[in-house]
Amino acid sequence: MIEPLPRPRVVARDARGPEHVALDDAGRILTGTADGAIWRLTLSPSASPSASPSAGLARAEVIAETGGRPLGLAPSPDGELLVCDARRGLLRVDPRGGTVRVLADEVDGVPLRFCSNVAPAADGTLYFTVSSRRHALEDWLSDILEDTATGQLLRLRPGGEPEVLRDGLRFANGVALAPDESFVAVAESGARRIRRHWLTGPLEGKDDILVRDLPGYPDNLSRSAGGVFWVALAGPREFAVDALHHASPALRRAASAATKRLRPRPRPTVRVLAIRPDGSVARHLLRRRSPYRMATSVCEDGHRLVLGSLLERGIAVCALPALQG
Repeated sequence: MIEPLPRPRVVARDARGPEHVALDDAGRILTGTADGAIWRLTLSPSASPSASPSAGLARAEVIAETGGRPLGLAPSPDGELLVCDARRGLLRVDPRGGTVRVLADEVDGVPLRFCSNVAPAADGTLYFTVSSRRHALEDWLSDILEDTATGQLLRLRPGGEPEVLRDGLRFANGVALAPDESFVAVAESGARRIRRHWLTGPLEGKDDILVRDLPGYPDNLSRSAGGVFWVALAGPREFAVDALHHASPALRRAASAATKRLRPRPRPTVRVLAIRPDGSVARHLLRRRSPYRMATSVCEDGHRLVLGSLLERGIAVCALPALQG
């Protein structure tokens, strides 16, 4: 059942392009912006979804600068912050002093480009994605249209070197571990699906599809305290893109070049889903006319949802509707 997503309010408008949002152990919002900054935002606990935009923000501070373009991020158990930077690779950031350390900027001698999202396991192993090995962040739409299938899922064990777990992904994006860490879920934006790579059990090392034929293009993933995966669909399904994926490579490249010139504006649709570890959909929230466009991430903050966007200024906050029935 599709439920209406309440109208979001936007806070921290100085944060430009907060592509991914995550919560730290204190419930503060973490995000990275187009200028290379890492922000930490504190919302007022009593703020209601109908409050004015400024009423919900108690504090906003820049805690670090990566010198690149931070995308996916995740708090690590030791209190530091893991950051995928589209230009610099996989980073570790100390939020106390703002120091930045590179954990991985190449794999098998090949520089990491377009490092996208990261999820830490309990034993310190890091799972992260590279969206494309052909296009940089600025040309993300070209990769979707050309369907290059050059995305990767990588693993970095403590003290080790990054290794490729899965190659040939169709714009690998969000990544999240199952509650029991039996598998890692990976969003394939270009294929409108979420893949599951098994880490334990009889299927260890093998892949299957957690959920397919999504009504849009999945971007970042987050896992709630209740164990469901939240996924933001950056845009609704475009049947012209489906048809293009069956066309010749030359036609796909021509369409990509034309789109660069036209620069289409994102549709005003915001859609987020909560997906159980068995692949069933627990929640499906949709707003067709939203002032906040191209939501690329979502995380659950108690009674609220927090949204980020690659293109917008500020993060969006809305109420999480109570389950009906």
